[in-house]
Amino acid sequence: MKNHFTNNSVQMRLKTFLLIALVSLSISLFSQTPQQSYFEWTEMPFSKEELKERRSNLLQDLRKSGKTGIVIIPAKDGFSYGETFRQLDNFYYFTGLELPNSILVLDIKGNSEVIYTPEEDLRFKSNSRSNDFPGRPLLNDISIAEQSGLSLQNISDFPALMDQKALEGNIVFIDNGRIGEIRHATEDYIGSPTPEQILLKAMEAKHKGLKFENMYEAVARVRMIKSSAEIEIMRKSTAINVEGIKTAARSIKNGIEERYLEGILEGNYKVNGAHRLAFGSIIKSGPNSLWPWRILATHYNRRNRKLENGEMVIFDVGSEYKNYVSDVGRTFPVSGKFSKRQKEILTMEVGIADQIIDFIKPGITFSDIKELTDRSIPEDAKKYMQVGLFFGHHLGLSTGDPNLSDAKLQPGMIFTVEPWYYNHDEQISVFTEDVILVTENGCEVLSMDLPRTPEGLEKLMKE
Repeated sequence: MKNHFTNNSVQMRLKTFLLIALVSLSISLFSQTPQQSYFEWTEMPFSKEELKERRSNLLQDLRKSGKTGIVIIPAKDGFSYGETFRQLDNFYYFTGLELPNSILVLDIKGNSEVIYTPEEDLRFKSNSRSNDFPGRPLLNDISIAEQSGLSLQNISDFPALMDQKALEGNIVFIDNGRIGEIRHATEDYIGSPTPEQILLKAMEAKHKGLKFENMYEAVARVRMIKSSAEIEIMRKSTAINVEGIKTAARSIKNGIEERYLEGILEGNYKVNGAHRLAFGSIIKSGPNSLWPWRILATHYNRRNRKLENGEMVIFDVGSEYKNYVSDVGRTFPVSGKFSKRQKEILTMEVGIADQIIDFIKPGITFSDIKELTDRSIPEDAKKYMQVGLFFGHHLGLSTGDPNLSDAKLQPGMIFTVEPWYYNHDEQISVFTEDVILVTENGCEVLSMDLPRTPEGLEKLMKE
C-alpha cells in the first residue's frame, strides 16, 4: 500500500513538472520578441534618386583628374556607448543609411556601388537574452538595397576585394578630413584616430600595393551645395534653435546659473523635435563671456556661474534635427536692459554682421567677405575682432561641414556669419551669429525670427 501511494505521488509530481515545463515553454515562445527589419525602425531621409546624384557628383568630380580607382567610405562601429547611434557624416550623406560596421565602395568609372555589410546587426543580438534581442538581418534584407539603390555584399568579402585592387595597383580615395596629404594615425601614446585613419592603417598593413589619395576637396565641393530637401531640414533645425533661445532668454535674471539656462534651452529643443545637440551648449556670462568655449571647457565647473545684474550673457548654441545642425548666437543683458556702452558695442558688432549679410551673393569668395569686414571694423575695435579666413563656418551634417576657402559662393551653400568681439580691457564681450543660405540673387537669413538689435533683444526678454 505504501509503495502504491509513493508511486502515485511520484507520478503526480512528474506530471506537474511536465505541465509547468510545457506552460513555461508556451509562455517563452509566446513572449519571444519578433525579429524586425531595418525599415521597421527607420526610414530613408532622402530619395534614392537624390542619394544616387550625390554619389554621381562625387565620382564625376574625381574623374576630372583623369585618375581611376575606388572610393572607400567607412560607417561607424556598431554600438552607441550610452548615446543614440549617429552615423558618420560621409557614409550617411552618400547612402542615407545608419548601417553599423559597413564600408561603402564606389568604382570611379561608375561600374559599381556596393556596401559591404555584416550579415546581422549585432546590436540586436544577445545569446544570453535571446527573447529580448531577436537579431536583425542586414545583408539579406532586400529592402535596404531596394530603397537605397545600392548593392549589398558580405563584409567578409571586403579583404578579397582589396587584395585584387592591390594587385592591380589601384588608387584608393579616402576623405582625410582636411586639405592636404593623407594623415595617418598618430604614433603617440595617446590619440584619437578617426575611423578613416583606422581603416587606412588596416588596408596599408594587409594589402600591400594599394595607393592612397585624399578626396576631401571633392567631398567638399559636393557637400557644400545643399539640396532643396537638405535646406528644408536645416530650416527646421534652425527654427528649433531659435525657439529654444527665445524661451531661455525669457528666464534670464539675476542670480540664476548658466546651467539652469542650458536646461531651459535644451528641454525646449527636445519639446520641438530636436534629436540631439549640435554641440555642447555654450551659455557664458560676465567674465566667462570673455573666453572662447574651448578654454571654458577645460574645467567642468567653469561653465556654471551665477548671473549678475550689469553683466551680459552670451548664447552660442545649436540644435540637431534629422542629423542636420543649426548654430546661432545672441547676447542678452542680465538685468533686461543694456548699459549705454554695452548697447554701443553690440550695435557696432551687429552693424558689421549686417554689412556682411548684405554683401553675400553668388560669385564672391570668403576672401572678399574678409576684405569687406576688415574695412567695416572701426580702427579702435580691430584688435578685439580678430579671426582667420572670415567670420563664420559652413553648416550641414556638422558645424564644421567640409568646405573650400577659395570657392566662389553658390546658391545652396549654408554657413554662419558671426563677428566676434572680445574686449578684455573693458571686460565686455558680445556675440551675434546667424545662419545664412546663399540664394540666386543674394542670401536668406534662416535665423531671422530671432531679434538681433539691442532694442529687439530687450523686448524679447520682457515678453
